[in-house]
Amino acid sequence: MKKIAISAESISVNAKNRCILNRVNTAIFAGQWTAIVGPNGAGKSTLLRALAGLQPLAHGQVQLLGQPLAQWPRKAQARQLAWLGQGEAAPADLSSYDVAMLGRLPHQNWLAAPSAADHAAVAQALQATQAWDWRDRPLGELSGGERQRVLLARALATQAPVLLMDEPLANLDPPHQSDWMATVRRHAAQGGTVVSVLHELGVALQSDCLIILQAGQLVHHGPSDDAVTHAALEAVFDQRIRVCAVQGQWVALPV
Repeated sequence: MKKIAISAESISVNAKNRCILNRVNTAIFAGQWTAIVGPNGAGKSTLLRALAGLQPLAHGQVQLLGQPLAQWPRKAQARQLAWLGQGEAAPADLSSYDVAMLGRLPHQNWLAAPSAADHAAVAQALQATQAWDWRDRPLGELSGGERQRVLLARALATQAPVLLMDEPLANLDPPHQSDWMATVRRHAAQGGTVVSVLHELGVALQSDCLIILQAGQLVHHGPSDDAVTHAALEAVFDQRIRVCAVQGQWVALPV
């Protein structure tokens, strides 16, 4: 039986007297990469922030590994769920290595020096994102794509089973987008869970499952290679795209 990693139970979010998410119910399974997609203003980032516990709810609750998110102690939650947001802030004068080491804070005692396990996790994460070569360079000296890879390494260094990422492909060129896909697939293959908001529909279609939103409503949640999922994706984009198979992969082409 599949294990539910994180779920939304009738969650609603309001902002400025407007409903941003309306009674969304969904369950995301461990061992899968799930992409959240939909038109601009659909509520994608809001849903991801709600799953991360970063967005106040007007109604409902989020469950992480079978326990209400609100009941998790902060440090314990941070060991189970890692977050990479849009335009994530980090001190520009910190070295890339030290930025990645911030991902180990949930595993460290207050003011304790990093352990051998911490250093090993950071090295592994920087190598996985191909950011090891500039580990000593300050974050402020890096290009947008290099910076994004270091921030991804920070999330990976946490070694949390659940990874939530909002537009993680920002500033990444196509080869490094492929590297990112390989990284999240490897995490899912090891039993982890990845949930990502993506504007790149061609990349999203390579995920295991799609959550499709429109105007704050969950329209569909299903396998990314399923015809019903493809029809729902085309519908929320007003039939202005077509999902087609090209060289054995699903892509979304403009009409």
